[in-house]
Amino acid sequence: MEIEISTPALLFPAVSLLLLAYTNRFLALSQLIRLLNHQSKEHESYEQVAQINNLKQRVELTKWMQIFGVLSILLCTISMFGLFLGYLEIGKKIFGLSLISMCISLLASLIEVALSTKALNLELGDMHKKCNKIKAKNE
Repeated sequence: MEIEISTPALLFPAVSLLLLAYTNRFLALSQLIRLLNHQSKEHESYEQVAQINNLKQRVELTKWMQIFGVLSILLCTISMFGLFLGYLEIGKKIFGLSLISMCISLLASLIEVALSTKALNLELGDMHKKCNKIKAKNE
């Protein structure tokens, strides 16, 4: 298969948007952690402990999502440079590594979304308990 210098460049817009989305997730996690830290100083509950464990996992995954995303764009750039210099085989192999790196980043993102859903379900469970208590009082 022949590959041109423009082929790795096709990945740049996608990686840039992914890194922006990953950064937004990181900022949202940071804000949530700070809020949870403030709340835990006032009172601690089982739900908060579960949320803390979940958040630790999500922060770690977000770190790896960003690392592999940046590695992917770096490898794309190196691939383009290799192709520019006429090293077609090396350029193709490095581009392949870039695609693998992007896949790892996306898989980590998928796992993080699953953990995020789990955290939201913990919140919903807590809200559901409170609603049931209020409903029982009113009956």
